[in-house]
Amino acid sequence: MAGNSSRRGATRKAGSKKGATVGSGGQRRRALEGKGPTPKAEDRVYHPAHKRKVAAEKRTTTGRTTSGRPAAGASRSAAGSRGGRTSSTHEMVAGRNSVLEALRAGIPVTTVYVAARLEADDRTREIVATAAEAGYPLLEVGRGELDRLTDDAVHQGVAIQVPPYEYAEPDDLLDAAETAGAAPLVVALDGVTDPRNLGAVLRSAGAFGAHGVLVPERRSAGVTAAAWKVSAGAAARVPVARATNLTRALQAYRQAGLFVVGLDAGGDVPLGELPYAGDPLVLVVGSEGKGLSRLVREQCDAIASIPIASAVESLNAGVAAGIALYEVARQRAS
Repeated sequence: MAGNSSRRGATRKAGSKKGATVGSGGQRRRALEGKGPTPKAEDRVYHPAHKRKVAAEKRTTTGRTTSGRPAAGASRSAAGSRGGRTSSTHEMVAGRNSVLEALRAGIPVTTVYVAARLEADDRTREIVATAAEAGYPLLEVGRGELDRLTDDAVHQGVAIQVPPYEYAEPDDLLDAAETAGAAPLVVALDGVTDPRNLGAVLRSAGAFGAHGVLVPERRSAGVTAAAWKVSAGAAARVPVARATNLTRALQAYRQAGLFVVGLDAGGDVPLGELPYAGDPLVLVVGSEGKGLSRLVREQCDAIASIPIASAVESLNAGVAAGIALYEVARQRAS
């Protein structure tokens, strides 16, 4: 019997799974070998996340509006056709009041989503009418899909998708000043993380003739729907540039002939005596509480302070920028 058994083993093909293997170490090592990083859920074709991703892309590129028209123009840019870098993700604004306020403020919209069998009221009727008048793609979706799109936010049956904002380059702000035939006036924000403050700065920049706002890529507010709303439309007129490194961008501006003046409670000159107001100028506004960072302060030709009552510790960036820009405009007009 033993001989027959060994003859049967000898007739098996080399490499057969049932073939004898000398030792077990090789097998165990192969079993423990890594197979590389696990792909993202949305990249695995069998995963529900992948199906949702494909469905979302299909809606964006080949979706139909509720009127039957193709959803063309869904990639409307927040900053028009000028060059620059865009933010990486879309933003969803949900809720009837929020959506209506966004549309009234002129925020650019990629798509308007309305839940199927939505109970209409004055707000939803105005939302649909405004979207139709502006030519925004209007899609009717199920409430489950709307829950997914808004990450289960309280959407009340309506939401809009805001496209990525297209940022300018720092040099573009100087080009805008040259085109306008005026001495450059730029507002730089150092550590301002509240988008509503950015929106307020944009509004003041538009009111007092600034040629743009400069923000760093990291640890800074970006042009979101909240910034658009607070800017009251100024975000469509005043370019926002992003700098990889704010300190180096300020150095480059100084080399181009601009003076840099920081705003800080411990400044060496009062705002009423603001130097370089009539010259090419960068006004740097720091965050409330922390003020200007050390490296940015070192790039300033002067530090100006806004006199305030002792009971108030500091002004937020939006208010400080508005006061300083008014002073610059006043001195330039005199």
